[in-house]
Amino acid sequence: MAAPLMQVVRSDLWIDPAFDQSFRERQGVALHVFPRRGADDAVWALLGQAHVYHVSAAKDELPRQWFVSDALLQRCPRLLCVSSTGAGYDTVDVAACTRAGIAVVNQAGGNAPSVAEHTFGLLLGVSRRMLECDRRLRREQGFGREDVMGHEIRGKTLGVVGIGHVGTRVAALARAFGMEVLATDPLLDPAEIVRRGASPVGFDELLARSDVVSLHCPRDKTTLKMMDGGAFARMKKGSLFITTARGGIHDEAALAAALRSGHLAGAGVDVWDQEPPPLNHPLLQMDNVFSTFHTAGVTHEARRNMAVIAAEQILQVLAGERPPRLINPEVWPAFQARFQAVAAAAGRQAVPATA
Repeated sequence: MAAPLMQVVRSDLWIDPAFDQSFRERQGVALHVFPRRGADDAVWALLGQAHVYHVSAAKDELPRQWFVSDALLQRCPRLLCVSSTGAGYDTVDVAACTRAGIAVVNQAGGNAPSVAEHTFGLLLGVSRRMLECDRRLRREQGFGREDVMGHEIRGKTLGVVGIGHVGTRVAALARAFGMEVLATDPLLDPAEIVRRGASPVGFDELLARSDVVSLHCPRDKTTLKMMDGGAFARMKKGSLFITTARGGIHDEAALAAALRSGHLAGAGVDVWDQEPPPLNHPLLQMDNVFSTFHTAGVTHEARRNMAVIAAEQILQVLAGERPPRLINPEVWPAFQARFQAVAAAAGRQAVPATA
């Protein structure tokens, strides 16, 4: 029996078993799992034959040599598609892929319910000072309940920066809690922001009016260090900062300074420049900071959903179909030409996307 002709490759970072199961009995497709460390020659041999590389989006878990860079692409002449494990794609040079005629897909929206829930977990934990109370109960006695008295979020204003899949769900939860919702998103017109449940405003107005600012925007060259010292200074005194977006969008030193000065009352931080952050990180020393380890989208339900979506998109690509979460749509004509050439060279038809 002839070996499968379309090769899908991923690293051995954990993924829900639904991903591998999707390929296990699929005719014409083989899935290969490579070790992140060791056996480099064998890994390069696999990648050199790969048609799809399903790459981890976890920048601090995947060794940099397996990031999708120009150098890697030069060693992968058959590659048709790069699939990111998550909504983000920090490990992928999208421009390099586009130049090479390679489609890039992510799993945007697959973990949106989990991230939105986590956002409100952080928000409630900080506004009601739950974490501060928990920590003090574990290490001291003699303080009063009023010493850890927090605030309701009902009637407060939430500013959502980026109202995509997650931001839209956050806006809906905020309205359920009785909050006013403002949003800014350069990719959407005001009417669409209204349709998604928020009042459209500019970035500076959002900072000035919001009692809570919550980040849900992608990390790219336009958003890196967007929340710097100046941005934190423009926020209302006593307001809260929440981020479940990506490390690097907020300046960690500037956030620590704004909290230390008392300008900000608290923060909920799920994403970091380095993940996990070092134990001596200034933000980890503050009782008014609720810290988590990029786990907003890490639930059993979200991880399974992301795995299923990823497998479905890969099978669509291998059938020559345009996937719904294409990051670089401008690549599609070049992809189609390369796909036809690969299929012709293999002497085969496209893999059916459904059984």
